[in-house]
Amino acid sequence: MNQTNKTIHKVSLTGLFAAMSYVVFTFLQFKITLPGGDATSIHLGNAVCVLGALLLGGLYGGLGGAIGMTIGDLFDPVYIIYAPKTFVLKLCIGLITGLVAHRIGKINESSNSRHIFKWTILAAAAGLLFNVIFDPVVGYFYKLLILGKPAADLALVYNVASTSINAVTSGIVSVLIYMPLRNALVRSGLFSRIS
Repeated sequence: MNQTNKTIHKVSLTGLFAAMSYVVFTFLQFKITLPGGDATSIHLGNAVCVLGALLLGGLYGGLGGAIGMTIGDLFDPVYIIYAPKTFVLKLCIGLITGLVAHRIGKINESSNSRHIFKWTILAAAAGLLFNVIFDPVVGYFYKLLILGKPAADLALVYNVASTSINAVTSGIVSVLIYMPLRNALVRSGLFSRIS
């Protein structure tokens, strides 16, 4: 497959991951409404973002997750003001996951399942750890700027808790899906078309 076709293929798969992250984030979430009308949620949208980065690389996987969850924010009156923050942070999850998995761990160049499994876990953990730290911090200052100090202070504790739960569940789910999916793609000859 030439480079142009490979890029078109990755862009198409990025759209698929955007759609999946939108659906998972929007329809498979447990929303926690906070006093004052704000909300946070427990969801697996980040798992789709990590899975996309593991399969497509950091840029395309991160864009898929960022676009899908940003669209989810834009369609929800409670989350609409957070759409820019969501886009940047979810893109960063993908970029960091992709960096660790593909540039450092070189998982696409290996056929050793232990090596791939180890670097898949490390990559997912790195991307999601970034989110555990920066989502609440950026969210606090974002809410401080938009909603004021009392709302930002109140939401911080809930955001730390929900982001941590999301990171653990998304890390486990993304690795559990990636490993057998990668093996199936390799056996079918499709892995080389997306990696």
